[in-house]
Amino acid sequence: MSGRGWVVQTAFDESERRAWAGQADAYAASFAGLCAYPVPGLLDAADVREGTRVLDVGTGTGTAAAAACERGAKVTAVDAEPGMLVRAALAAPSADVRLAALPRLPFADDEFDAVVGNFVLNHVGQPREALRELRRVTRPGGRTAVTIWTVPAAAGQALLGRAVQAAGVTRPAHLPALAADDDFPRTEQGLATLLRDAGLMDVICGTLSWDHRTTTEEWWSGPAAGVATIGQMVTSQDPSVIAEIKNHFESLSAEFVGPDRTLTLPHTALMAHGRA
Repeated sequence: MSGRGWVVQTAFDESERRAWAGQADAYAASFAGLCAYPVPGLLDAADVREGTRVLDVGTGTGTAAAAACERGAKVTAVDAEPGMLVRAALAAPSADVRLAALPRLPFADDEFDAVVGNFVLNHVGQPREALRELRRVTRPGGRTAVTIWTVPAAAGQALLGRAVQAAGVTRPAHLPALAADDDFPRTEQGLATLLRDAGLMDVICGTLSWDHRTTTEEWWSGPAAGVATIGQMVTSQDPSVIAEIKNHFESLSAEFVGPDRTLTLPHTALMAHGRA
C-alpha cells in the first residue's frame, strides 16, 4: 500500500476544513480541556514509552504529542489546520509537527511503532479509509489507538445540542452530515469492527466515562466563536436566534451547575486499539 495516492475529499471533509479554519485559539479556550481527558489512556493503549516512534494524527493543540514527548517518545504530529500546528509546536517543541490530513498521510508504510488519533475519526469523511491509513503507517506488531464520541451522546455532551434544538434550529445545508455509506455505529462493537476491517488484530474497545468541569461562560465560548459543528450551527443564525439559543443553554445548564457554580458535564467516549 502507498500513502501517496490521490483521494477526492468528501463534502464532509471540505466542511470540516472550513469549520476549523482559524479556530485554534477558540478551541484551546473551550473544548480542548475536555478532549485531553483520554490522552494518558490512549498512549498506554498504544504502548508509548521512551524511544517509541509515535505519530499523533489530528494533534489539535498538541496535547497527546506533548504527553508522548514527556514519556521520551520520538513524536511526529500532524493536523489539517495550520493554526493548530502553531499551538502544537509550542506544546511539544521536540516533536516533528507537520501539515497533513487523512485519509492520506505523507509517510512510508510501517514507519511508526505507534499511531494515535484522539477524536480525529469524528472529523473525517471516510473513517474506514482513515483507519486503513493509520494501520498502513504502523509497523507490524505496532499498535494503533483511537477515540471517538459515543452516539447517543452523554448528558453533558448533549447540552449544547439541546439548546440549539430548543431554539428550533436544524443543521444547515452548508454543514453536510457524514454520508450514510461512510458512517458506522458509534458503539464498542461498531468501532471494534471498524478497526478489524482496517486490518488490525487483537482489537479491544471500551467506554470511557468522566465528568468534565467547566463554567457556563467557558462552555458557551466555544459555540459562540463557531468552534466545531455545533458552533457553526450557532454562528450561522441571526443574532436574535443566537440570543435565544444562549438563553436556552443558560436555562438547561441549571441541571449541571453545583453550589460552587461549576458546570459538571458527564461525557462518554469510546477508546479502541489494535495491533498491526
